[in-house]
Amino acid sequence: MRGETLQNIMRDENTTAATAATEAEAYLEAAGGELTRRLERECLPCYVSRMLDEFGCDNTLRWAKHWRDACAPDGRGLERELQDRGGFCDCGIGYNVYPDHMLHEGDKPPPACAGVFHRGSTAPCSR
Repeated sequence: MRGETLQNIMRDENTTAATAATEAEAYLEAAGGELTRRLERECLPCYVSRMLDEFGCDNTLRWAKHWRDACAPDGRGLERELQDRGGFCDCGIGYNVYPDHMLHEGDKPPPACAGVFHRGSTAPCSR
């Protein structure tokens, strides 16, 4: 051990573990951000459908809010608009607000989002 005490070895191992955990957390955050990134001009229903297919619904408007924050961070009223139309969670958006844009069990992958021209528009694309 070349003069190192057990306490020094443990401190170095703990520092290494803490550094590794911090690096892993930063990597996962970056990768997660890339996986959940809104594609250029991607409409709300296509984005939510893509996220639901990949990550599922947590009974909130998580993906709708993520879309809003990415393309219209100052936007207000999205939650109320969706809830007024029966979208109380992301999968509710699929069943009640944009049923033609959501994937359902056994569906083939949809065509790519045709995109919207006005950033922040909640209108579906024309796919």
